[in-house]
Amino acid sequence: MHTEPVDLPDADVVVLGGGPGGYTAAFRAADLGRQVLIVDEAATLGGVCLNVGCIPSKALLHAAKVITDAQAMQSHGIRFAPPEIDLAALRGFKDGVVAKLTRGLAGLARQRKVGVLRGRARFASPTQLLVETAEGPRRLRFAQCIVAAGSAPVVPPGLALDDPRLMDSTGALALADVPKRLLIVGGGIIGLEMATVYEALGSRVSVVEMADGLMPGADRDLVKVLETRLRKRCEAVLCATRVRAIEARPEGLRVHFEGGAAPAEPQLYDRVLLAIGRRPNGHALQVDAAGLELDARGFIPVDRHCRTSVPGIYAIGDIAGAPMLAHKASRQGRVAAEHIAGLDSAFDVRTIPSIAYTDPEVAWMGLTETQAQAEGIAYERGVFPWAASGRALGAGRDDGFTKLLVEPGTGRVLGAGIVGVHAGELLAEAVLALEQGLGIDELAHAVHAHPTLSESVALAAEIVDGSITDLFMPRKPGR
Repeated sequence: MHTEPVDLPDADVVVLGGGPGGYTAAFRAADLGRQVLIVDEAATLGGVCLNVGCIPSKALLHAAKVITDAQAMQSHGIRFAPPEIDLAALRGFKDGVVAKLTRGLAGLARQRKVGVLRGRARFASPTQLLVETAEGPRRLRFAQCIVAAGSAPVVPPGLALDDPRLMDSTGALALADVPKRLLIVGGGIIGLEMATVYEALGSRVSVVEMADGLMPGADRDLVKVLETRLRKRCEAVLCATRVRAIEARPEGLRVHFEGGAAPAEPQLYDRVLLAIGRRPNGHALQVDAAGLELDARGFIPVDRHCRTSVPGIYAIGDIAGAPMLAHKASRQGRVAAEHIAGLDSAFDVRTIPSIAYTDPEVAWMGLTETQAQAEGIAYERGVFPWAASGRALGAGRDDGFTKLLVEPGTGRVLGAGIVGVHAGELLAEAVLALEQGLGIDELAHAVHAHPTLSESVALAAEIVDGSITDLFMPRKPGR
C-alpha cells in the first residue's frame, strides 16, 4: 500500500551522508552557526571509511604487521612460536576501534546539536528530499544541501554471483574466517591491503590484475618494491590477466582466467574478493529530480567552492570526482560548510596525497614521473635508497626509498614518492613543501633528527643539489 510521506520541519542545512566528508561539513557548518541535519541510512556516523573501510582495515593491517615483524626477527636471532589466530578476539579488537570512533562522532554531533535522520534519501525537487525511514517515508525541505553520499564497490555483471564466498571489501573486513586459498580480483590499493592482511593471517593469496602492473597510477619504481615482496609471500601475482568466469561449486569457487599470465587450468578457491574499484552513488539519489546532471563517470560536477549547477546544492567527496579519498572529502566538507556560512573558502589544494597501507607502504603526492613523462614536463629527481639509512637497516627493512621530483632551475618541489615501512607518515613533509612552494634548499636546510626515516626526505633533496655526504655522487657545478 502506498503511504504518503510525512512532512518534517524545514531544515537549514541538510548533509546527505555521514562519512568523513559529511560529518566534517555538518560539524563545521554547526560551528559557524547553522542549523544542521545529517541524513544517513547507516546505524552509526562515519560512513564507509570508519565503519567498513579505512579504519577497520588499518586495525587488521596492524595485526598483520605484528605477525610479519615477528617472522622477520627469526633471521635476527629472536624466534617466536607460530601465532595462534583467535578470530573472534581479532574481530572484537577491530570492532572495538570502530565503536570507539563512532561513539565519539555521535557525541560530537550531540554537543553541536546536529540532528541525525536515519534513512535512505533521494531528491524530489531542487529544495526537497524524500527519505525512506524505518517509520515510513518522510518529506524534507531544505535551504542548503551538501551531497556527501559516497561510493559503492563495483561488481561486474559477468562476475555477479549469489554466493557468500564471493566477497566485496566489506565482506573481507568482516573476517568470517581465514580461507585456505583466497583470490583477490583487483591489484589496486584496496585489494593489495587485503592481500597483506589475509596472507599474514595464513591464507594462500593470489592477486589478479587486468593492467600490466599492480596499483595503476603509482610510479612503477615505487610499486616494484611492493610487488617483489608480494611475489615472495603470495601464491601468485597475475598481471595482464582477467577473470573470465566464476562457478560456485560445493568444494569452492572455480575461477576461469584469460590473459598473458593466466593459469592453464581453472583454479579452485575457498573465497574470492572482488576489489576492482568503486563507483559514485549519484544514480541512487535521483539527482535529475533536483536538476543535477551526472558526468560520464557518474560524478556530480562542482566548482572550486564545491557548488553544483543548482543553487543551494553542494557536492563533496567520492560523489564529486576523483580521487575517492577520505581526506579529500573532509577538506571539501570544510569548504562547502564555510562557503554556505558566507566565508570565501575554496578547494584549491595543490595536491592530494595517496597512500597504500600495504607492507611496505607506498605513498605519493604531486607530480609523478609517469605523469611528467606522458605530459613532457621537465623535472629533476633525487632518490635516496634506504639501504643507506641507519634507521631502516636497524629495523631490518631497507627495502625502500624516498624520491623527490623538483623543478629544474628553481629546485621547487613538484612531487614525491616514498616506498617502505611508515611511508605514509613520511609523506606529510613533502606535501607541505609543495603546498608552500618550498624547494630542496629549505628541505635540506631544516635539521632532521638522526637516525630517522624522515631524514630521507632531506637526503633526497641533497641528492638533487649534489651536496649529499651520505652517498658518493658526482659533484654538481657550484655545489
